[in-house]
Amino acid sequence: QVQLVESGGGLVQPGGSLRLSCAASGSIFSVNAMGWYRRAPGKQRELVAVIPSGGNTNYADSVKGRFTISRDGAKNTVYLQMNSLKPEDTAVYYCNAVIWTGTLAYANYWGQGTQVTVSS
Repeated sequence: QVQLVESGGGLVQPGGSLRLSCAASGSIFSVNAMGWYRRAPGKQRELVAVIPSGGNTNYADSVKGRFTISRDGAKNTVYLQMNSLKPEDTAVYYCNAVIWTGTLAYANYWGQGTQVTVSS
């Protein structure tokens, strides 16, 4: 069984910064891509950033230049540094990881979500 536990959300003023963390634990043989998604009120879930086990990172256009995704392979942890936050960044942020647990194939796993609110 695999668990993804997120932390770091909260309330911040416009222009401020937050750092989200997500640690994967459990029966993990290998972790492929890790990423962050978000769902704003009344909107569909969207990709924010993804970082493969090897290769280039990918960002939504709306966060390029402001957000940075990184990972610690030894800890199976992914981070999202969010700078210059805007009210439109307000959403529930979900961690995602593609993990092989030794069964047939890699599978998608999700965190429980962490609220980020940008407001003055």
